[in-house]
Amino acid sequence: MAQSVDVTDYRVLNRDNWDERAPLHAASPDYALDKFRADPSFLSEVVRFDLPLLGDIRGLRGVHLQCHIGTDTLSLTRLGAEMTGLDFSSASLLQARKLAEDASAAIEFVESEVYDAVTVLGAGQFDLVYTGIGALCWLPDIHRWAETVAALLRPGGRLFIREGHPMLWSIDETHLDSLVIGYPYFETPEPTVFDNPGTYVETDRAITETVTYEWNHGLGEIVGAVLASGLTLTGLVEHRTAPWNALPGHMIHDEHGEWRLGYHPERLPLSYTLQARKE
Repeated sequence: MAQSVDVTDYRVLNRDNWDERAPLHAASPDYALDKFRADPSFLSEVVRFDLPLLGDIRGLRGVHLQCHIGTDTLSLTRLGAEMTGLDFSSASLLQARKLAEDASAAIEFVESEVYDAVTVLGAGQFDLVYTGIGALCWLPDIHRWAETVAALLRPGGRLFIREGHPMLWSIDETHLDSLVIGYPYFETPEPTVFDNPGTYVETDRAITETVTYEWNHGLGEIVGAVLASGLTLTGLVEHRTAPWNALPGHMIHDEHGEWRLGYHPERLPLSYTLQARKE
């Protein structure tokens, strides 16, 4: 259940929520940390899905914004990129650094808000800015995000993001018998406030820091922000799958580790991949 309210500082509650999620996610089989430690070639399901569009990233200097516990960051490192991970949750970065150490991977992890990334990392330092699933909904201003991405990139550098589709984010997942639009599609000045004791992975514990503040951003708003930041759009693909069970009761798990609608999958995009380049 959610309601729209105005808040002055969304960061503290959201960070407290992610700090509590981090050790639960690290212990969950869904993040497969044991497989990362046991197999030096193992990649996250998210990055494996990205591979056909991501292409060869060997030798690139990359930054993973909102990297959480670092499984995708480590996967990109294993593909040959020199990665930096950035996240605002100290508890998430604690898990990410431990995973990188256990995997003998040289990854720098930096604690920072996304909007402060240029200040802490420097402008024009990266060949690749990577952002994964479930990141943009925590940010109130998509134009400010795109400006940050553009400032981080060197000339010729690229943005790669796969994200939950804004149409998916607008669906109220509490309706198990039908698909109901219950949340904003377009960016709004005020957040939508959620109070949810669960998380999206298998875990035997509830969380106590349950309140989060989130924003949706329409696909046109995202593309428009990327273009307005001076980047050139080089790819946009909408997908019929997402990497988690976003709509319980409506989805089936496929052989690739993705989730799709169990009926009429052509009716709803669940995620998208956007790519852009800095000239």
